[in-house]
Amino acid sequence: MTGFWAHSNNFQRRRHGLVAHLRGTAWRAQAFAEVFGAGALAFYLGLVHDVGKATHAWQQGLLRAEATNSRVLGVDGRGIDHKRAGTWLAARRANLGVFAMVVWGHHGGLRDRQMLKDAVIQADRAGSAAVQEAVENVVGLVPEIEGVLPVVLPDWLTRDADVEAVELMVRMVFSAVVDADVIDTREHRTGQAPVKVQPLSSLVESFEANRGRYLAEQLRRWGSSPVDEVRARVYAKAVAAGSGAGEPGIYPFAAPTGAGKTIAAAGFGVYHARRRGLRRMIVAVPFTSITEQNAKVYRSLFGAENVLEHHSSVDVDDMADDRRRQHRFAVENWDAPVVVTTTVQLFESLFDCRPAAMRKLHRLAGAVIVLDEVQALPDAMLMPILTVLRHLVEYFDTSVVLASATQPEYFALDIFRDVPAAPLITEPQQLFDELRRVRFEWRCRPKPSFAEIAEESADLRQVLLIVNTTRDAARLHRELSAVRGCGGPVLHLSTRMAGAHRRKVLKRINLRLRLGRAVAVVSTQLVEAGVDVDFPVVYRALAPAEALLQAAGRCNRHGVRAEGRVVVFEPADGDIRAAQLIYGSALDITRTQFGPGRDLDQLLAMSRYYKTRYAVDGIENSSTAVRIRQLRREFNFTKVAELFTMIEERTVSVVVPYGDATERRELLEELLGEGPVGPSVYRRLQPYTASLPRRLAARAVADGLARVLVGDLYEWLGDYHRDRGIDYGTGGFIF
Repeated sequence: MTGFWAHSNNFQRRRHGLVAHLRGTAWRAQAFAEVFGAGALAFYLGLVHDVGKATHAWQQGLLRAEATNSRVLGVDGRGIDHKRAGTWLAARRANLGVFAMVVWGHHGGLRDRQMLKDAVIQADRAGSAAVQEAVENVVGLVPEIEGVLPVVLPDWLTRDADVEAVELMVRMVFSAVVDADVIDTREHRTGQAPVKVQPLSSLVESFEANRGRYLAEQLRRWGSSPVDEVRARVYAKAVAAGSGAGEPGIYPFAAPTGAGKTIAAAGFGVYHARRRGLRRMIVAVPFTSITEQNAKVYRSLFGAENVLEHHSSVDVDDMADDRRRQHRFAVENWDAPVVVTTTVQLFESLFDCRPAAMRKLHRLAGAVIVLDEVQALPDAMLMPILTVLRHLVEYFDTSVVLASATQPEYFALDIFRDVPAAPLITEPQQLFDELRRVRFEWRCRPKPSFAEIAEESADLRQVLLIVNTTRDAARLHRELSAVRGCGGPVLHLSTRMAGAHRRKVLKRINLRLRLGRAVAVVSTQLVEAGVDVDFPVVYRALAPAEALLQAAGRCNRHGVRAEGRVVVFEPADGDIRAAQLIYGSALDITRTQFGPGRDLDQLLAMSRYYKTRYAVDGIENSSTAVRIRQLRREFNFTKVAELFTMIEERTVSVVVPYGDATERRELLEELLGEGPVGPSVYRRLQPYTASLPRRLAARAVADGLARVLVGDLYEWLGDYHRDRGIDYGTGGFIF
């Protein structure tokens, strides 16, 4: 055998040389990890990751697979291990300890420390012949794999480092190596090198020009507003903070709803990037609907070519092996100056153990992370999240913006207690007083029924009603549709509707509001975070204090009226059990601390509410938080991934019969066809997808109303309501 190969023939009938692949992966991994001081470590791990392919058995398997046009290597389809040799080199020759897990897991994922120990011991014993064969075959071609010289590690790793920070470093180096491996392999397969993108730090001038055009268009569409001057001041403060901040840090951004936080956060990000030479900004929001809206704004500000929107819930790693190979390149690696995603996508990727989910993590280093509507982070996962944010700032050159109109009291918790806060707005209460635009009314004692709320609001010309669940939204929509008396449509918003359907409804709502026409809207809470609507009257079913304030932000949002009216009601016939499951103790604490005469928009009152909530829930020492901390310190990545979940009830994406039927059919044919599927297919399907709880989707499949397409992507086969979308499981189909 005169040469060693890493991959079979590509489109030009050329094989991929093993040495070329090892060095190509190493160089890319080094460049990715250099940002956080681990370039030498990532280089070595990339260099040895596929050394095990240099055995006679593996090379013969490659040739057999190539001859039979099969991608399965080895005898009887079992495959021939090629990870053990590189793992052994990293652990024994280079003495890299837990970082050898990067090599062992670069295909199957990070597992646990014991599995690594077992793999190395087996390489020492039964597997030593194959390991030594591979090493001897490669060492003459790539002498660095011997690990004779020590791999230089970041200084902080050589000191008494926090074990959870070391665990995060394993994740980040793993991400760099896996991404480098995938890119180098893809370049061989396709002959296409990755497109180089501009760093965020270079976009200040174009951002400001685009911002000027965007504001002019908003002025033309909506006219001037008394709030405009306040928004300009908020933006100026954010830019000044970004321009002056020379170190990574945690930046609370407390400003009332309607103060222009989206654009101001973008301004902070781009000026902070120029100040510190950063490459990207990752904006994470709690709901897909906000992701879509924010991405649209950022495309206007930064240019569509510079913004990546990523919130697909299609889980390619849960597919069978043959389908995973076909779809794996659809997973984004966040190589863009601006990434708009969901908090679920961001944090579940950070605590995942699978290669496809973790490829993008190294992009968080040397970046600005904007957590929009940060109050929506789940209490149960708060301690692991805050821990990883602190370590990203301390060790990975990352800055974090905590943006919210209802700023949580994270700095009162031990994990943040000694972290210096650098608020973008130094006197936020003054802003809240200046932008106070509503009065609250409370309808909780006695509790009204949905029918009573519908009757009460039926004659209001423009009204928004927000409830806690899709079931309640469907019920209230039916009740209000039956009694609406002042003309104008009764519209509906929820995640049961396709993305394009929601956007169409929002466009219709804003047009009617702008023209002063009658409109009533029933919505779930998706409308209250980042959605730019402005009603004179808002009804909000009882929810935690921060949700009530977010809802108030949809009332008299632009300050064009002397005062708006927000009615807080507790429905007697609402889905109480679901609301309690969603909100937990926060609902009870809101009942006791707020009400008539007890203002929601006083920051001291909100601070007291959060501190009470954290104490009641014992979030710092909750069983889940303690268990995740323990597992991270044991480097048990599999168990951490199993325990960490941002949402109690999983949802899946469902392609629904809405919109252009021809395009939808063509996309599904492409998705289910024989050829490779690119990320654009999933993006182009998003306008046609709604969401369902996983358990409800499974029930729908059993009832013949849905079918599984790929992974966690379903197709809806039942009726699609013209107003409410998928009406399944909300009390029946009523048309």
